[in-house]
Amino acid sequence: MILGLFVALVVVICDQLSKFWMLNYVLAEKSVIEIFPSFNLVKAWNTGVSFSMFNNGGTLGVWALSFLALVIVAFLIKWLYSEKNQWIQISLGMIIGGALGNVIDRVLHGAVFDFLDFYWKNAHWPAFNVADSFICIGAVLIIAHSLRDGSKKTKKGEN
Repeated sequence: MILGLFVALVVVICDQLSKFWMLNYVLAEKSVIEIFPSFNLVKAWNTGVSFSMFNNGGTLGVWALSFLALVIVAFLIKWLYSEKNQWIQISLGMIIGGALGNVIDRVLHGAVFDFLDFYWKNAHWPAFNVADSFICIGAVLIIAHSLRDGSKKTKKGEN
């Protein structure tokens, strides 16, 4: 459990430092900086959930989404407490830290600050941040582990 909580703390720190730096220094005077074709740094505020879904809930939506995220974090911490596999602990820590990083934004700013903008021609992926990245990576690692683990169990059952 300690490993997962440590990872969560590192993710929160990385997320909040990256947002602070981008908002106050890199994007302080500009709303868009083109880094290379198909990638910009942008100043975007998301009041919705991942990738700007449900982005019009107002103040009630901000608090409802924060509460929902904290309920999910509580569930994930309960899972983390009983999890023996270190890779799953790390993955859960990534998701917990990312969720908490975005909750901190909602509480402090009323919205989540996103700044990574990938696109192809005129099609833009919704802007996201470090917390979102860790949430996605953690989820993919858990899915990959469960698929690999399920595959091993199937092979053992066949022999």
